[in-house]
Amino acid sequence: MPDPIRSYLDFEKPVAELDSKVDELRALAATGSDIHDEVSRIEDKAQQTLHELYANLTPWQKTQVARHPQRPHCVNYIETLITDFTSLAGDRKFGDDEAMIGGFGRFHGESICVIGQEKGSTTESRLKHNFGMARPEGYRKAVRLMEMADRFGIPVLSLVDTAGAYPGIGAEERGQAEAIARSTEACLNLTVPNVAVILGEGGSGGAIAIATANRVIMLEHAVYSVISPEGAASILWRDAGKAQEAATNLKITAQDLARFGVIDTILKEPAGGAHRDPEATIKSAGDAIAQAFEGFRGQDPIAIRNQRRKKFLEIGRRLG
Repeated sequence: MPDPIRSYLDFEKPVAELDSKVDELRALAATGSDIHDEVSRIEDKAQQTLHELYANLTPWQKTQVARHPQRPHCVNYIETLITDFTSLAGDRKFGDDEAMIGGFGRFHGESICVIGQEKGSTTESRLKHNFGMARPEGYRKAVRLMEMADRFGIPVLSLVDTAGAYPGIGAEERGQAEAIARSTEACLNLTVPNVAVILGEGGSGGAIAIATANRVIMLEHAVYSVISPEGAASILWRDAGKAQEAATNLKITAQDLARFGVIDTILKEPAGGAHRDPEATIKSAGDAIAQAFEGFRGQDPIAIRNQRRKKFLEIGRRLG
């Protein structure tokens, strides 16, 4: 991935100021000034400040990081980790939904089915992929692919990154809730292992529809919740401005969800978040995915299904 233009979040202002100073000094050094030591000192200070900020992020700040536009997206993971990927389109009922990408390829030389939500990285691609918010045909496409993978004994990988399912009138008319429920059911019925990775946002039923997996991996600064902080604030306090308070009360961070047993693994991100070193993040995710699938090698298909079902029943009993 090419290096993007640096973009700073509001709470990263101290780092932005230090980086700006470094840029000024480098421009001065280009004129022949010997200020190498000063540049190194400020660079070290910027890194230290970044580490300190990210070691104590609030849930709302994590939400901002999870939504960062330069964070690596589903297509970046597929391009890097999956070889011979062939995308399949359509739900065979209504049409295709480009918010939900799906197809087959090879991961570490073995066949795999990949399903993921793509937000897009430019204005044009965001509109094309509907900002990662899938319509019913997207979830029905996911069901079609999962059933095909199960028929041929191919493991399923889900890459989750969505604010939630698309709430438009047309989507509701075409059975959005039913499509999400069927997709969740398809996950539970698989006799092949499935692994889900929460890349950025794991929003409500739009996420759980493809994340009901044997193993759920979550990036360190991703968020996973039944509703967005803004949505919860609007319902509970009738004030979207209370999103920060809602984010804290919803327990949406990887650290909270690991404690509750909702996710299985927290994947550490580079200092400053995944968007600061996408290549390292994707490589780390690939290693974690391989390890998760390896744990099911040679297991009985019915045992794999039962393990998944038992896991989610236990979550319900524990948190119900």
